Amino acid sequence: MLRSLGQRSVTGSDEDPRVTELRTAVSRLRRELAALPAEFPDRGIAEDELAALAAMAVSGIPEAPRLRRSLLLVAGSIGSVSALAAGLAGVRSAVDLFGEPPRR
Repeated sequence: MLRSLGQRSVTGSDEDPRVTELRTAVSRLRRELAALPAEFPDRGIAEDELAALAAMAVSGIPEAPRLRRSLLLVAGSIGSVSALAAGLAGVRSAVDLFGEPPRR
């Protein structure tokens, strides 16, 4: 699904396209993680934070700092699993749609 920034999806609803993108990316990564037969120490953390991201996407427009915190936890817990790199990049792109973190 290729969409340029600012282009709204045609779904018949008034849902924010950023939320739709986040929900789709999180769902995709959750499926990829569930299909991965390998166990790794922080898998539970990744599963919990992906569930939290999914819940945020369902409850409306999530707060960017909370999204970024969850993204960091997911990335830290599955960052070395190369089979999940594309799915993780998708979630990161979806989180980035909610704005850049403030510069220090």
